[in-house]
Formats: sequence, structure tokens, C-alpha cells
Amino acid sequence: IMFIFWVVLSWNFEPVFLSIGIICSLLVAYWSHDLLIGEPDFGLTVRRYLSLAEFVPWLLWQIILANLHVVYLTLNPKDLIEPIVIRFNPNLQTEMGVVILANSITLTPGTVTIMANKDEFIVHAITHRDAESLLQGEMQARVRDIEQGKI
Repeated sequence: IMFIFWVVLSWNFEPVFLSIGIICSLLVAYWSHDLLIGEPDFGLTVRRYLSLAEFVPWLLWQIILANLHVVYLTLNPKDLIEPIVIRFNPNLQTEMGVVILANSITLTPGTVTIMANKDEFIVHAITHRDAESLLQGEMQARVRDIEQGKI
């Protein structure tokens, strides 16, 4: 990509200029590889995708169960809705894990992620039952498995 950029900017096709462009592009790519890309771990990446593929059906089932619970709360004549805001440490290591967990919580009816980072999540739950099930940590454990590439 850098060599193509070099050619487009110089628009000079003499062998000397093309050779200099190739050498400079290779040197810059070599020197900046760790800074920009890092060391690839293709095995971990594949395992993460497999863990994510295992997580999605489980999440869809949790969404269905939560929808049924919210319908029950809505149609029940008793006043069962008791909103609560909870804080917890998700023990996540990556931004990817934070994003997956925050979106999974918000996708599940009855809970909304208010604030999320590696050290703390703040979540609004429609009932104490929803808050307790979230604090049990099954969803967090599954997201940690995705981070670590556990299948």
C-alpha cells in the first residue's frame, strides 16, 4: 500500500525511483509493524470467532427469556417493576469484551448499560431479579471466554 502511494505521489516510473520506493516502503513496514499491527495470533483469533459463534445462540435465548419476563411484568396487575442501578466489575481484559458485554446487556430487555469500561459497568435494571441475574456473572464469564478464545 505504501509503495502504491509512493508511485501515485511521484508518478515517476524510472527503475531507480521504483527501487527506492520499494526499499523505503519495505523498511517503513518492517519498522512500524509492531507499532501499528502487533504480533498476529491467528489461532487465538479463530478460537475467539468460534467462542463468539457459541455465544450468539445463548444470547438470543436470553433475549427471548427477557422479553417474556418483560411481557409478564407489563401484563401482571401487581406492581412488580422496581428499577435499580447496579455497579459491578466485569473483570474484562479487552475493549472488544467491554463492547460485547455492554451491547449484550442492552440488547437484553429489562437492562440498559449506562456506562462501561474494563473496571466498572453501571447498568439500569427494571427489577431486582434482572439485576441479581446479571450480578451472578454468567454473561460476564461467557464474554471472558470469548476474550480468551475458550471454546
